[in-house]
Amino acid sequence: MDTLPGEVVLQRRGLFMLPTRYGWMFAGVLVVLLLASINYNNSLAYGLTFLLSAIAVVSMLHTDRNLLHLQLRAGTCIPVFAGETAMFRIHLLNRGARTRYGIALVHNKREFACVDVAAHATATAEFWLPAPQRGWLSLPPFYVKTQFPLGILYSWSRRLVLDERCLIYPKPSEPWSWRTPSESATDSHQRPTGSGDDFSGVRAYRPGDSPRQIDWKSVARGSGLLTKEFSGGVGETVWLDLAQVPGIDNEIRLSRLCRAVLDAEQAGARYGLRLGATTFAPSCGEAHQHRCLQALALYGTS
Repeated sequence: MDTLPGEVVLQRRGLFMLPTRYGWMFAGVLVVLLLASINYNNSLAYGLTFLLSAIAVVSMLHTDRNLLHLQLRAGTCIPVFAGETAMFRIHLLNRGARTRYGIALVHNKREFACVDVAAHATATAEFWLPAPQRGWLSLPPFYVKTQFPLGILYSWSRRLVLDERCLIYPKPSEPWSWRTPSESATDSHQRPTGSGDDFSGVRAYRPGDSPRQIDWKSVARGSGLLTKEFSGGVGETVWLDLAQVPGIDNEIRLSRLCRAVLDAEQAGARYGLRLGATTFAPSCGEAHQHRCLQALALYGTS
């Protein structure tokens, strides 16, 4: 059976087995029964001892088969923003004719999923991991274990590393007016600020602003009263330029650009992105938004 990138098949050389605490107790009972059988030369005690020993051997075979040739494959991971929680999906494929019960996945001695995999079927385990900073977040190593069927034996795999990464976007900043001064100046000769149809950002509420311009979603989020600004007309292009974003800390500037991309996309505006030597032509849509956010997520990372 071939192993593909992001995929691993459990082989016998990578599996280990030991008795559990109950297994050691079970073994102790067998020893006592055997000594009693010999001491009293009791055939019934001999029979019970050998029957329990046979059950232990059969249990060993089932525990081993519960993991052997089980296939694990990395799933897709949806990008999240820094500070949120990333969800990795791990698919467990059972190509055998027997159901595999009680397959547990463990990371740092913590069991994060336990699934049953039916015969010729696939089960999916989810691994939730905090994403504190932008960039790529890799699925950490984990291992698989089982105590099926009786819980007297414990089988586990070696550490598994699947090639799965989750893209972490920068954390969006609070809303801010993201139009560059040069664009504002140019547009002021064409059309008064706030009179156009293209959303260009938000600013703090001022007395006299129309209630129709208030960003009620920000109010619902507890960000206070903010007023939406609209500009331009047909064919206007909005450029988001890292060099024009105020702030000293690079992470804060990227966070502000992230907010600007989200706001521009939500408003249906056409926007371009200048990020150092990288330029994304003005466009809009989910794919364009992802390209821009991905560039922000990976900017300056190795």
